[in-house]
Amino acid sequence: MRRIATLCAIFSLVVGAAAAQTTPAPAASPAPPPPYGAPIDLARAENAIAAAIAEAVKRGWTMNVAVVDSGANLVAFARMDGAQLASIAIAEHKARAAAAFRRPTRAFEDATRNGPSAPVTSLDGVIASAGGVPLVVDGKLIGAVGCSGGSSAQDEATCLAGAAAINGGPD
Repeated sequence: MRRIATLCAIFSLVVGAAAAQTTPAPAASPAPPPPYGAPIDLARAENAIAAAIAEAVKRGWTMNVAVVDSGANLVAFARMDGAQLASIAIAEHKARAAAAFRRPTRAFEDATRNGPSAPVTSLDGVIASAGGVPLVVDGKLIGAVGCSGGSSAQDEATCLAGAAAINGGPD
């Protein structure tokens, strides 16, 4: 009987301490995504691809690079010699997701690593892998670049070089 009373006392202390803890404040909302702008033209898309490929060559990577417009429609694509064939669709998917959701695909990768990911991964068109970067000019989304063929970090570094050719880097 005494043992039960002791267990009950310990239980009530634990439950009381847990109830007394405060709920953490919600995380700050991320900055709103940029509004849609006029779609990227072919010349700019090709400049982004050329810069991305130059970065990949400099680092010894083989990549697939896709550029989509602000409506997530393919504008230009390049596959480096020896780049993985399966990565063609992945590069396009990353570009489309970055344009459609108006944020880098790194945000989805981070969401699956750092918190509850079920809501994020259930959205149509999401790809939880870095390597999709929005192209923002004058505060407006004109398209996105997607790269695939290396690690997530390599894909992202390649895309960032392509984005920098358009707008000095992603906004």
